Amino acid sequence: MITEKIIISGTGCALADYLYNDISFESPEFKKYLSKKTGDGGLGAGKLVFTEELEKFAGKSYQKIISDIIGNRAPDAFNVGGPSLVSLIHASQMLDRNSFNVKFFGISGTDETADRILGILCPMPLNIRNYSTTIHRATPFTHVFSDPNFDNGQGERTFVNSIGAAWEYFPQQLTREFYDSHIVCFGGTALVPQLHDNLTQLLKKAKKNNCITVVNTVYDFRNEKNKPGESWPLVDQEENYDLIDVLIMSAEEAKKISGRETIHEAASYFVSTKVSSFIITNGANELIGWSQGRLFQKSELISLPVSQKVTEELKSATSQKGDTTGCGDNLVGGIISSIAWQLKDRERGDFDLIEALSWGIASGGFCCFTVGGTYIERTNGEKRTAVEQIQKEYIKQINP
Repeated sequence: MITEKIIISGTGCALADYLYNDISFESPEFKKYLSKKTGDGGLGAGKLVFTEELEKFAGKSYQKIISDIIGNRAPDAFNVGGPSLVSLIHASQMLDRNSFNVKFFGISGTDETADRILGILCPMPLNIRNYSTTIHRATPFTHVFSDPNFDNGQGERTFVNSIGAAWEYFPQQLTREFYDSHIVCFGGTALVPQLHDNLTQLLKKAKKNNCITVVNTVYDFRNEKNKPGESWPLVDQEENYDLIDVLIMSAEEAKKISGRETIHEAASYFVSTKVSSFIITNGANELIGWSQGRLFQKSELISLPVSQKVTEELKSATSQKGDTTGCGDNLVGGIISSIAWQLKDRERGDFDLIEALSWGIASGGFCCFTVGGTYIERTNGEKRTAVEQIQKEYIKQINP
């Protein structure tokens, strides 16, 4: 239970998203770059590869590859992306600035892409005072190819990423200010190599300061390539999962990190660790949640559906159509927001997991109506009002 202003600090993946819609994964132009075996650098539905690895796979420059796939077409949208930055932007839009301060710690280049990112971020309620720059590398970016017809119309994306400046972000750049927080968040650190390889030590510093720790993962192509078929490293020893209060993963990431074949086997693995709680998302299918009882009230494995209201609206002829880019990151932002609200009037161990998940599911659902993960508000509180309406309907859906 906290009475003063709550500080949320996060770090990890921040980049520019260049979004291309209506790219058929079945087209000859796309299929010739499809992965043939794990970690070979080829494209894969729902997966991420690095530009340089795709170049090695294809034997040609990335510029020629992207020209093959999209021709001379310009991106359908430019947006701010990244599992850390997008989730924190969403939390800052959901939380009252008088009671909460949401901070991002990260790095960009000093190029035109960085200027475009800052042009979007500066008017927002997110505190970006610790968003640093380097002159040595370009701003990280991802090209997002979206096929809305994939998987029987459920839709899917594939990602091509350039780490760029993120190679130069080191643990020592997380100053004391980062740890002087009530909640610290590590998002998509697999795309910030120096942070990812030292995640255990960063979590230890956070727990030493009594912070609530949130970790949300991203496809770890670097480790997939280095050790194909092996489990992806997250913490350095299994016992150090107890440093994580909330672990949020996609189904694919959960299977890869745990080294298990199915989502349910992965869930059983994480139950066996000392992680305080975890959430596994699965696209338009039910997500899985569990809590040991240290932050949220103790909960056995639960499965929750996506928002029926969102699903129905997306199917209607009058619905504003977006894409699924950033849905998972907004889900994380909704969960972070709920944790912050609950920290105001509840003790640790008494937080409500389903309440947090309802805000996450509503936040991810709202993102489906926009292109890209970052929503630019016309007025303060606009997004919170829209997400709240979805969340209220969702509570009725799961408690008829």
